[in-house]
Amino acid sequence: MNLSEDQILALAPDEASKKAGRDLSGPSKWVSKGANEQALWGECQGSGSKPYQTQIDLAGMTFKCSCPSRKFPCKHGLGLLLFQAKQPVLFTEKEAPAWVAEWLKKKQEKTEKKPEGASQPVDEAAQFKRQQAREKGVADGIEELLRWMKDIVRNGILPIPEKGPAFFSAMAKRMIDAKAPGLAGMVKNLGNTDFFIEGWQSTFMDQLARIYLVISGFKNKDNISPSLKEDVRNWIGFTQNQDELKEKNGITDTWLVLGKQVTEDDNLATERNWLYGTQSGQYALVLQFSVPGQGTNFSLTPGMVLQAELVFFPSAEPMRAIIKRQLSTGNQARVTGLSSWLKVAESATNSNVRVPFTQERPYIIQQLKPVQYNSQWWLADRENRLVQLKSGYQNLYTLLSVSGGKALDMVVFGKENLYEPMGIWEGENYIVI
Repeated sequence: MNLSEDQILALAPDEASKKAGRDLSGPSKWVSKGANEQALWGECQGSGSKPYQTQIDLAGMTFKCSCPSRKFPCKHGLGLLLFQAKQPVLFTEKEAPAWVAEWLKKKQEKTEKKPEGASQPVDEAAQFKRQQAREKGVADGIEELLRWMKDIVRNGILPIPEKGPAFFSAMAKRMIDAKAPGLAGMVKNLGNTDFFIEGWQSTFMDQLARIYLVISGFKNKDNISPSLKEDVRNWIGFTQNQDELKEKNGITDTWLVLGKQVTEDDNLATERNWLYGTQSGQYALVLQFSVPGQGTNFSLTPGMVLQAELVFFPSAEPMRAIIKRQLSTGNQARVTGLSSWLKVAESATNSNVRVPFTQERPYIIQQLKPVQYNSQWWLADRENRLVQLKSGYQNLYTLLSVSGGKALDMVVFGKENLYEPMGIWEGENYIVI
């Protein structure tokens, strides 16, 4: 494990935890400590008579501590990581104590344990009946959604901003009732269009067309490829059994975490972690979900490098994946990206041929630099082709200060003709913007 201080502090749930973690990153508070290839552990003396037992599984970057904090990771976990990163020579104990070994053993047993009821016979007739009932419910809901969309087009979209949120939330709830949560989310995003910016009509119609493509795919599911059919079902909201997915062989690679996007809705936090396989050249999206007081299975920090096996969901353009097993973490890796915006356009075109309703995604591009043209900021490649920065990009001045206006290898995120930087390489180091 070779995480930098910035990468470790990026795991902190808030600024107060960062400060408290720094305060615990020296030897004075730790009455015992140790580390090996599998784990990191220590006992931190608090206000009570008994020290807090803190332990970290390095393979999955998961934390456990006996302190009463509900934060994840707590200040003791952060402090222990920082302490080991700063002074690794002080961690001479290599044999894990019983309280650490027992925790690791239970984690391993839980991972290997088969789901309850796996040995029980499946009532295939009842399962088929439930599936047919849901398919019919989705089909009925889709017909209603299609009529709603046709009314929008028939009446014109200029009055749409006046209709208010209820117009969209009512249809989103109808899609939930039809057991099509994916379509409900797409309708909700349609209502979240920023109607106050110039050109909102294009954004609105683009999302409306994407919903129509998904509906058309479902109505014609018997005439499309099996892999595209899986994409359609995923967009509608049919789920894939992840236990079954883990039984499949995945791609074992050295994965660089390019960036992380976190959103919250009704106390549910969703992490969208974008990874890149340095050997396979495969991009991956790993979703993780958590509620307040509960952490995620894997602590993924932008800039982290991990050796892991990823299994991808069935798709005509595989992108979403789960981490089947994480082997280790490592040093930052330099990768070779696409040479120009023209290559990005070619790659995006090929993707759209396979899946016509793709979303924003990352690309690694060589030698981009920020330039100003017609009072707008753009990203210029080495052939001086320009692509505009997204409106409202908040880290422009950070990008300018780090790059100094020079061309750098860069990770950008977006689609079509609008992108924003996620990170850059400065020498051999990947820096998140």
